[in-house]
Amino acid sequence: MKVCIVQHDIVWQNPTENIRRMDELLNQAPKADMYVLAEMWATGFGDKPQEDPIEAMLWMIRKSRELGVAIVGSLPVKLNNYWANRLYFAQPDFTLLHYDKRHLFSPGGEKDSFAAGQERVVVRWGRVRWLLQVCYDLRFPVFSRNQDDYDVALYVANWPEKRRRVWDTLLRARALENQCYVVGVNRVGSDPQCDYDGGSVVVDAYGRTVASCQDGCEGMAVAELDLEQLAAFRKKFPVLNDRDHYTLL
Repeated sequence: MKVCIVQHDIVWQNPTENIRRMDELLNQAPKADMYVLAEMWATGFGDKPQEDPIEAMLWMIRKSRELGVAIVGSLPVKLNNYWANRLYFAQPDFTLLHYDKRHLFSPGGEKDSFAAGQERVVVRWGRVRWLLQVCYDLRFPVFSRNQDDYDVALYVANWPEKRRRVWDTLLRARALENQCYVVGVNRVGSDPQCDYDGGSVVVDAYGRTVASCQDGCEGMAVAELDLEQLAAFRKKFPVLNDRDHYTLL
């Protein structure tokens, strides 16, 4: 399984331009089975969304079919009086699965407009089980604890440059404690609130970097996920067998 991390800039609140640019990027992307975009890839992250970019969701479905790959990225979605920060997982057979961000960034006002997701979501694509997570979820390890039900934890983000050390550290912590691959995709550029310098990376269960994008600029990188090696490591050093068991409320 080859996964391509797409580290990109976002034009603030301009879905049409962001779709055009993403279409261009993926048309020249290296070959992979799956492409991962940043959080709120078509609008930028804001506590008060301007519109529900339905055209961006439809583009993900069409592009997935056109390229014969999975495409993952989050978008704001209107739900009655609230919004969801929804991570879509588009597959080339027109299947569209999703996870709604559970941990809302209260310091930035996300709770004022968004509703927290209630379901922990694991998606199967190919032979791989993917745990879907969004940005601030990275700070809450209980929610992402591996119950021997996933192989890859996938995080999409708008993670500011000033807190970059936290991003780098926690991605590796999640990989080590859960004996899994971690895919982290962050944006670059600026919006009205923050500056972003990327740090998009794929980390293996040993905490080693498998693929990464250059800091501060747009780019893509491909990692091949070795499930046999992962299974052998878990069998040789079965720390997940000693995990705590609990129920999320």
